[in-house]
Amino acid sequence: MQDKLLVVMIQSALFWEDPQKNIQAFSQKIEQIEQPIDLIILPEMFTTGFSMKPKILYETMDGITIRWMKKVAKEKNCAITGSLIIKELDHFYNRLIWVDDSGVLQYYDKKHLFTLANEHLHYSVGTESLIVSLKGWKIRPVICYDLRFPVWLRNKWFGDDRYEYDVLLVIANWPQKRNAAWSTLLQARAIENQSYVIGLNRVGEDENGILYSGDSAVLDALGETIYRKSDVEDIAIVSLRIDLLQKTREALPFLRDADEFTIL
Repeated sequence: MQDKLLVVMIQSALFWEDPQKNIQAFSQKIEQIEQPIDLIILPEMFTTGFSMKPKILYETMDGITIRWMKKVAKEKNCAITGSLIIKELDHFYNRLIWVDDSGVLQYYDKKHLFTLANEHLHYSVGTESLIVSLKGWKIRPVICYDLRFPVWLRNKWFGDDRYEYDVLLVIANWPQKRNAAWSTLLQARAIENQSYVIGLNRVGEDENGILYSGDSAVLDALGETIYRKSDVEDIAIVSLRIDLLQKTREALPFLRDADEFTIL
């Protein structure tokens, strides 16, 4: 396992329902990254904003955005992730795409659709979780509303120093008016799962008049804040250290006493 993981978090405003402008904007931001890094993180629905128009805005798994992500991963020699609207067969998904530096693609479909915005009326529910490996680190990526459901996100201890994941990664379009919940839940998920938690949110205002303050953050396994940024666009490079994570897990092996359960 690589001792440190260098993660780039791009907290950005989004152009409403305009994939071309969003890809151009993120390309310009990514060009500013000069040092070697391991992962680039983009927000939920980074090409459109949180739109309920999948029939108009959908892409396919061989579409322009995924081809762009593969290009970025190759040029920057790193992984890249973010979610977009994908059509597969007759279903639309809010799908998190993960592309590694060799172009290998994995994905996660959002399980908890945000009913207050009628997301469940426009998108299909995901049923499978995803754990990706990056430089030996195990990362669990999820999307926005998933953050409110701790059973779905629960880490597992398999004995010795083996855990299901080391990093919980949450990408979001989380409104400013509920930023207290966002910050509190990120901290709670870090503490209860004894993992790093990365929360990457957008900023700005969408066409529905909803404000987003970002409040993107990285927390360690004790729930302590490593990075946080509010209200402005930001390109942050954050270093995660495996020795600090292991030290916490060894000193406070709480997951060994966790309840066993099965999600039906």
